[in-house]
Amino acid sequence: MRESLVEAAFQLFVERGYEQTTVDDIVALAGVGRRSFFRYFPSKEDVVFPDHEGCLARMTAFLGESGPGHEPVERVCDAARLVLRMYAENPAFSVQRYRLTRKVPGLRTYELSVVWRYERALAEYLRGRFSGRPDGTLRADVIAAAVVAAHNNGLRSWLRSDGRRDASAEVDHALAHVQGVFGPERATGDPARNPGADGTGTGTWGRDEDKDDDDVVVVVSRRGTPLWRVVQEIETTLGRDPA
Repeated sequence: MRESLVEAAFQLFVERGYEQTTVDDIVALAGVGRRSFFRYFPSKEDVVFPDHEGCLARMTAFLGESGPGHEPVERVCDAARLVLRMYAENPAFSVQRYRLTRKVPGLRTYELSVVWRYERALAEYLRGRFSGRPDGTLRADVIAAAVVAAHNNGLRSWLRSDGRRDASAEVDHALAHVQGVFGPERATGDPARNPGADGTGTGTWGRDEDKDDDDVVVVVSRRGTPLWRVVQEIETTLGRDPA
């Protein structure tokens, strides 16, 4: 019945427009009563996003199952991929919803509230991993926002192609930027493994130091130096454009 209501709703949204479609119209086409509709969806907006509650629950459970051996930035990136999987399982529906939300400002606002809940779940996990560290909460919130922004960038690129591109490749490419800036963060917190983890302001930034073919950049900065300034220093050292 839930799927029938979603199918009926989107059929009417396409034929009549979102604003012109009422809940009564949806239940009439689906052949059920109003009570049945509100048993599954609190509002008409919720029928546009029928899968997000379940996806948020799966992502929260995934993060809750994390252990100390999981690298936190990589873990939240993997959590974001669970959201992508939800979209990629039904490309036609995802593209149709994307087109609809672009046309209806109210749905766009509703979608932003859904995205914020994903970001909050990521941030709560990271806060737990960075607790007790200097600027741990700030770092958690910034990384969570970056992961969501990167995921959405790749997701929208795929949606704008009407689902013809490789969704995983698009999102992986975007998330690689986040991991390149904020990771890998060693979950052990061992200063010998991750210099600077004790908040001294001195540490390594780059890829795994154990890999001989990767560059390692050592940055020494004053305590409290903004993260963006550290990143700019690294980019300059590597000969990249800081912009």
